Amino acid sequence: MVTRFDAADRSLIRDQGFTPTAMTRVIGALLLILSTAPLLPASAGAPSTVESKAATLFKAGDYPEVTALYRGLPPDVTPSTAFLRLSLLSYVRLGRTDEALAIYAKLSQTGQPADASLLRPLALGVITGHVRDRKEHVRIAAYSALAELGLPETSAILEDGLLDTSVVVRARAAEAIGKAGLATKSGAVRRALRDDMPTVRIAAMTALGEAQATDVQQRFLDIARTEDGPEAIFAYAALFKLGHTEKLDDITSAATLPDPETRMAALGVLGRLKRPASLAILSQAVYDPDPSVRAFAAGALGEFGSANGAAPLTHAIGDEMAMVRGVAAASLGKLGIKENRPLLLALTRDPNSHVRANATEGLIRLGDPSALTLATELARHSDPSIRGAAAQALSASAEKDALAVLQTLLQDQQPLPRLMAAKGLRKSSESAIPLLVKSLQDSDEAVRIASANSLLQQLTRLSSSKRRH
Repeated sequence: MVTRFDAADRSLIRDQGFTPTAMTRVIGALLLILSTAPLLPASAGAPSTVESKAATLFKAGDYPEVTALYRGLPPDVTPSTAFLRLSLLSYVRLGRTDEALAIYAKLSQTGQPADASLLRPLALGVITGHVRDRKEHVRIAAYSALAELGLPETSAILEDGLLDTSVVVRARAAEAIGKAGLATKSGAVRRALRDDMPTVRIAAMTALGEAQATDVQQRFLDIARTEDGPEAIFAYAALFKLGHTEKLDDITSAATLPDPETRMAALGVLGRLKRPASLAILSQAVYDPDPSVRAFAAGALGEFGSANGAAPLTHAIGDEMAMVRGVAAASLGKLGIKENRPLLLALTRDPNSHVRANATEGLIRLGDPSALTLATELARHSDPSIRGAAAQALSASAEKDALAVLQTLLQDQQPLPRLMAAKGLRKSSESAIPLLVKSLQDSDEAVRIASANSLLQQLTRLSSSKRRH
């Protein structure tokens, strides 16, 4: 290639103080650059070009094309961080979370803090990607997670869930709408008040009652007048939330009705309402002839949280039914009364392994140093349900030793212990986040959903902590 300089060029160079020798050096350097430019890799400018194109496509919502750009990158090209982020988020939008996770592995570095801006949509995508799974138990797991999270941005998915063929999915969807604060404006949850199944109608009543939706007050009054059993109890509870305080008497009276399901519904509502006058009813119910009612009463006393519940729970831990003893043990721990430690220690020698696990959970809540050793032993039990119960017990601890055992249970050969370990990590320390990210690739769908749920709760708590400081 030959470069020519006319008179004007030479004049300009002279005016800038260039001598003939200096000009020769400049021309030589220019010729060298021009002659070697074609030898540079053709892809050297590719990342910035691809990144710009990807940004345009992403903004336009053309996520398939963004992922096509990612797949089409030559092997010798190192994509920019910005391009990888766009590719990851595009895969999330397309519901292809496995590919998104693979990209996150490239972006994340050991020792670096979690990137919440990527992990939040990724974890939520893992959950929402299963809301239409052909297996009912997977859909139930997905909507149960959404009910716990209560995210307003999932409103369309939640209303869609009210059309599901599964009764439990519809109930969980109604519950999630309430938790997300969407009930006041949701026509779908109002229509659910006339669902064919009482379980769904009860969930809808609870959501609307908590939201204090006055426009459906007459519907609640009609249900309370015409229905009986648990449905009437929850109608009373919804009306109580709307200011009908006299309905507390109806709930209290129902706790002694002949039907066991009605008694359990009433006890559960009284436990959540936590009215001081209800404590006597809950305490008396641990003597109920039906063991399911006694267990429900023990659980309600733990929910109530009053120190005055210790005496009836002390009676309940001596119940002939293991189910009652176990629930009572966990509830004793929730009361936080350290004087109950000897009672729980005695239960760690119970012949029933599930009771021992619940007693261990109670001791963990009381800060007993021996509890982690007991939980570790239960985590090695041959029965996977006991290993799952050990994970449940360990969820009450934020100790490093507890995290180590939960990490081991995350690798269990059976899905139940892995599921319970994933749930148990939602309240542990920030160091659990990498474990949960890895568990998003578990072979079991329910475990992946539970891991995503726990991860989102961890990120939310971490964000709240940073805002406070």
